[in-house]
Amino acid sequence: MSHLTDIEIARAARAKPIQDIGASLGIPPEHLLPYGHDKAKVDQGFITSLSDRPNGKLILVTAINPTPAGEGKTTTTVGLGDGLSRIGKKAAICIREASLGPNFGMKGGAAGGGHAQVIPMEDMNLHFTGDFHAITSAHNLLSAMIDNHIYWGNELEIDERRVVWRRVLDMNDRALRDVVTSLGGVANGFPRQTGFDITVASEVMAILCLASDLQDLQRRLGDMIVAYRRDRSPIYARDLKADGAMTVLLKDAMQPNLVQTLEHTPAFVHGGPFANIAHGCNSVIATTTALKLADYVVTEAGFGADLGAEKFMNIKCRKAGLSPDCVVLVATIRAMKMNGGVAKADLGAENVSAVESGCANLGRHIENLKSFGVPVVVGINHFTGDTEAEIAAVQAYVAGQGAEAVVCCHWAEGSRGITDLATRVAALADSGQAQFAPLYGDEMPLFDKIDCIAKRIYRADEVLAPTAIRDQLRAWEEAGYGHLPICMAKTQYSFSTDPNLRGAPTGHSLPVREVRLSAGAGFVVAICGDIMTMPGLPRVPSAEKIMLNDAGAVTGLF
Repeated sequence: MSHLTDIEIARAARAKPIQDIGASLGIPPEHLLPYGHDKAKVDQGFITSLSDRPNGKLILVTAINPTPAGEGKTTTTVGLGDGLSRIGKKAAICIREASLGPNFGMKGGAAGGGHAQVIPMEDMNLHFTGDFHAITSAHNLLSAMIDNHIYWGNELEIDERRVVWRRVLDMNDRALRDVVTSLGGVANGFPRQTGFDITVASEVMAILCLASDLQDLQRRLGDMIVAYRRDRSPIYARDLKADGAMTVLLKDAMQPNLVQTLEHTPAFVHGGPFANIAHGCNSVIATTTALKLADYVVTEAGFGADLGAEKFMNIKCRKAGLSPDCVVLVATIRAMKMNGGVAKADLGAENVSAVESGCANLGRHIENLKSFGVPVVVGINHFTGDTEAEIAAVQAYVAGQGAEAVVCCHWAEGSRGITDLATRVAALADSGQAQFAPLYGDEMPLFDKIDCIAKRIYRADEVLAPTAIRDQLRAWEEAGYGHLPICMAKTQYSFSTDPNLRGAPTGHSLPVREVRLSAGAGFVVAICGDIMTMPGLPRVPSAEKIMLNDAGAVTGLF
């Protein structure tokens, strides 16, 4: 068992030159745009040339609802990619980029952990190749152009009370959730109330992750609704002539980033929408590129399967024409105990009965995932304190659900600790069992789509939505947006909108507080409960522990 921190393990690794990683996938060096020695972007021209190739197998890694005990979804994604490589498969992984907000807050980075990490870990968890900065800049350029248009006479007749385009920042900063701009007199414009969201919640982020190429990107950016006139008619980004300049800012960010795991499995790390307030999947262009270059592609969807996997299936797969061949559902014994009512301080003691009662959360996720027509295997992310009796209890429960639970020791042992799961996953992906279908059809009315997710995934009794929200959804249908899928924004900690309601709750309602039309990304966001689109920092943020040591190396990142 390693006693080193994640960042110490990552720093001790010997990375191969990124050209060697590209060569293992058949990417010629002239089609890699290097950022230093260990990361590169893949050229769009090369990606276009792959279109006639067959796709490899697509494996989704998702998880139970997150608990303070930690589940290790990204760690398992990385470990599984290495495990597939170890058993002789040509594998690649696709994950999201890290947001600075959670890095300096409470959640930490997005590079995996232990001996199942993507490197360079520090770069990935900090500025990486500048994609998030480009997204932030493009988003805020549009914000500036809206206010500038109003200042110079407002030819489009924008109703200043109905500007729906907020600003973004890639940091958790609660002070910016609700602000007033343009104070200070005539020269500074017309005062109005607005606010900031975190960059990963931006529609520009969602668009970058769903666009197929630069032309599609510009079209989607132009389709974004930024404000309304007094007669409620929409103003689009292209009306402000912002779509071209935004595309220029995103030109390089649109190209996927190639890095490697500790064991040199190729890793595409691109895009990073949050799963509790956006659609929670890495970019379509990275996933589709990986599928052309590898026989098995392991990707993840953010937070629990009720959010990330549901959006992966109903939004990403629907939009990109993808079809998963197998799903891995990550769980830990510790999380089962927490779902069974054990306090975090008491997780070290064996408690088989708590594990058994906590398995209800796991069982509901298995059932939900199977409803998409895709075979499911449970990966038990092993912790040293897990006892044989506790593991046996989970395996017996999962067997009763018609699935298999496989113990994985990749955090401590790297790929050799996850070969059992890799073998099982490869067999399931090759079996042809998958009969994938989204949960609802395009033609279903928008409110009914919300209702469908609420009842079939969350097991809510009803959706509570005021008349104004139902009227808004009907108006969007009449405007031609009724075919869009729904992107639910709700707490990741529970099937319900109450973060404290663990397990598999029933008898709850889903309150929809607000709906937002993301016409460019191509979905309608339903904001439920007390979800925030700009998180705050905790009482003791991780930023307090992040610093440079005497050797000039970063410490404190995790």
